[in-house]
Amino acid sequence: MKIAKTVVLAALLAVGLACGYKSQPTTPPAAGTMPEISALAPGSANSGGPAFVLTVNGTNFNSNATINWAGTAQTTTFVSANQLTATIPATAIETSGSASVTVTNPGIPGGAYGGGTAAETSSPMTFTIN
Repeated sequence: MKIAKTVVLAALLAVGLACGYKSQPTTPPAAGTMPEISALAPGSANSGGPAFVLTVNGTNFNSNATINWAGTAQTTTFVSANQLTATIPATAIETSGSASVTVTNPGIPGGAYGGGTAAETSSPMTFTIN
């Protein structure tokens, strides 16, 4: 009985391995839509000032695009494909200097075999902190 079980198990294993399964090739993600920033409003703020709403104007903003302030994603409101807003906290402008502002359109995941689109981030625009 024990030998029969072993033979049956070995046969099932051999059949399973002989099915010819091979992994499918994956397709790399395609380029996503590149956002472009044309203007920031306001374009500057005084150091030590209060939190403020930053408006980013440009083109190709996806509905789930994110404003990045000094490399950190901010909670972003989509107004249109040409405008986004985010509240910048007072702690972000405590000292004078500048901050880099970019916009990222997140990628779209592909299916089981890849595809989709890659995330794309705009060129930076400088925000001045006086």
